[in-house]
Amino acid sequence: MTTNDSVQVSVLGLGAMGGALAGALVKAGYATTIWNRSAGKADDLVAQGAKAAATAGDAVGASGLVIACLLDHASVHEVLDPLSEDLAGRTLINVTTTSPAQSRELAAWAAAAGVAYLDGGIMAVPHMIGQPGSSILYSGSADVFQQYKPLLDQWGTSTYFGEDAGLASLYDLALLAGMYVMFAGFVHGAAMVAPAGVTAREFAGMAAPWLTAMTGGFQGFAAVIDGGDYTVEGQQSLEFSDLGHLLAASSDQGISTEVVAMVQRLIQRQIDAGHGREGFARIFESIRQPV
Repeated sequence: MTTNDSVQVSVLGLGAMGGALAGALVKAGYATTIWNRSAGKADDLVAQGAKAAATAGDAVGASGLVIACLLDHASVHEVLDPLSEDLAGRTLINVTTTSPAQSRELAAWAAAAGVAYLDGGIMAVPHMIGQPGSSILYSGSADVFQQYKPLLDQWGTSTYFGEDAGLASLYDLALLAGMYVMFAGFVHGAAMVAPAGVTAREFAGMAAPWLTAMTGGFQGFAAVIDGGDYTVEGQQSLEFSDLGHLLAASSDQGISTEVVAMVQRLIQRQIDAGHGREGFARIFESIRQPV
């Protein structure tokens, strides 16, 4: 494994996340070169000890390890395609948010250019980088992950999912799917109680412990889904889970029913197929086999 005494690293992209990643490396003592398309964002990091590169090419040439944290998949190609020859023989770790297919495409592009490639999915917001709770998922080259793990660990807990470069992105987006649907559910609840004079802050005080407690049910759902038997005793049935009363109450409060209606459709599809007495986890089949 390498250490911060022997690694020269360049960070391309100094948005909120890229700046946080570069800052953590500078703080840890890594020789860090930074580049950003627009001027001005490098000033604070230079004051902390980073070296600013005038061009992306200069940044790539300064280090054996290049970190890309850019706007999107297209931006990665826009910046790096002209530099493919300069990147040859170097290592690229891409933590730009991409889809699994885009991550695999970048891995293939890197392989063709002679670049060792690791893809990363950041499960944190910028202020969490380097703090407890920050987690970053990786897939792609196992050699790159092992070689640079001490550096990666400066950002948060590092977890490796295998040689398929798309797996980190897949896990990242799957986890975000759960987060956004949960957030939408909370916001729906806040909208329901608002006409009664309840503030969102008050509602959050009740919702946070309740939702936290409910996550304890994940493992039970997982066991049923993996077992493929939705008739296992002890489950709440789909018929009992019908959300008609929730939809009616939402309408009575004068708010949109879109969030709850989405779940109701998943439930109803299984009831209509004759599975109403089976467990709620069966909505997995509605999701897995879309209409």
